[in-house]
Amino acid sequence: MALHSPTPASAPGRLRLRKSIQQIESESQDHGLHRTLGPIQLMMLGIGSTIGAGIYVMTGTAAAEYAGPAILLSFLVAGLACLFTALSYGELASTMPVSGSAYSYAYVSMGEGAAWAVGWLLLLEYGVSCAGVAAGFSGYATSLLHDLGVHVPAFISTTLVQTQPTVHGASLLVAPRLDLVGAASVLLVTFLLVLGIQESARINTLVVFVKVGVLLLFLAFGLRYIHPSYLEPFIPPREDGFHYGVPGIFRAASVIFFAYVGFETVSTASAEARNPRRDVPLGIIGSLLICTLIYMCVAVVLIGVVPFRRLNVADPLAIAVDAIGQPWLALLIKVGAVIGLCSVILGLLYGQTRIFFTIARDGLLPKIFCRLHPTFRTPWIGTILLGLVVAAATATLPIDIISDLVSLGTAAAFGIVCFTVIWQRNARPDLARPFSVPLGGVRVGGVWIGLVPSLGILFCLIMAGPLFLDMIRALADGNPLPALLLGGYIVLGVLGYVLYGHSHSHLGRDKRTATV
Repeated sequence: MALHSPTPASAPGRLRLRKSIQQIESESQDHGLHRTLGPIQLMMLGIGSTIGAGIYVMTGTAAAEYAGPAILLSFLVAGLACLFTALSYGELASTMPVSGSAYSYAYVSMGEGAAWAVGWLLLLEYGVSCAGVAAGFSGYATSLLHDLGVHVPAFISTTLVQTQPTVHGASLLVAPRLDLVGAASVLLVTFLLVLGIQESARINTLVVFVKVGVLLLFLAFGLRYIHPSYLEPFIPPREDGFHYGVPGIFRAASVIFFAYVGFETVSTASAEARNPRRDVPLGIIGSLLICTLIYMCVAVVLIGVVPFRRLNVADPLAIAVDAIGQPWLALLIKVGAVIGLCSVILGLLYGQTRIFFTIARDGLLPKIFCRLHPTFRTPWIGTILLGLVVAAATATLPIDIISDLVSLGTAAAFGIVCFTVIWQRNARPDLARPFSVPLGGVRVGGVWIGLVPSLGILFCLIMAGPLFLDMIRALADGNPLPALLLGGYIVLGVLGYVLYGHSHSHLGRDKRTATV
């Protein structure tokens, strides 16, 4: 099946210009990065990038505000959305073992315009969420230092912008302060990434063992203190909007979707994997399954030892440990959170630098993002620039103002990944697939429709739906902030392509068409 793009002279045609799979494979051979990562390191990268602010911060908010004990069902819904996407990622990574993740896949299936849009969405998923994770790090680090007798002034541990609840949602408060603690964590991780992925992967693997060990210790002690009465009613009666009831389960799922951001970071490491066709699918699916199991077990203990309405705090696990009555364990939990969140920052920032590396090689971003260090063979200047931008966002923006945007961007990117599997199966049915999505599919009018990728698209819509509805509701109540943030981000993305990407695209400049 051959798909021919219109000539680059037409602006709409330029947006539909596609790369061929042959181009993608050719580019993967001369990227200049070191192939040093094995399957265990890839899985540790996925776990390290995933277990973070979602479980340490967002779980409490989702339970207290939306789902109650039914947060377990919310984790199941969000986990299924990610599982279907992970299986789709696995097939694409086995056929196109390239850096760039969903951006590269979209360039093949839907063209340059869609690829740029996905790349911009991935900036939400990786770069912006990295700032949110660093904000979580700052909260736990400040609390830990306080327990050790070190007082960190609020003006260097609180963001410039804060949100204040009102009857119409939230309002913004601006004061002369910066979260320098969170910003410092981003700059430290940036330094490690400049040195090289092999060195960063070793540190990440050690950190993963520490933070998973601390969570297992929390489970071992917490199981003995669960109050069955705290789990009843399992689904609290619905109040207004998405507060409790069945709607609350899905709204909570869209919130904790943030907790799953990171597992597909493994796909961005394809260019640095020793055997990407085999190891990347294993890393993606394995890390997701391990993280989901840990999440659900921790959630059972969390809502079993503390009434769920008390969990809308920045450190819900610390509240749970206080209820258990083990001060030493509370200290250990905070140490695990601080160390663990550092590994999440590392994974997310790594993923973002590799995506920008790929976009810059295509000419849609300045070349500075793909310039390699002569010794470390890392995109060092681009890494430093991104690190500075994320550090600035960490110092100024609170986590609750960006988490919904991150979930929206992630759901959109995941849906495109699932669609790409369907497109590629129809465009190149002859392509070798070392890993294929299970359960097969059906043919409708000669077009193959896979069950797993279709379910992935459906669940991504389920994740995004409550977020959009809440945004519309806030707008109707006189709070335009969420809509303005989303609209502003979209406008910036469009301007980025129009003012730079469109005129510098290698595919457009060479006046080539992509034939698949």
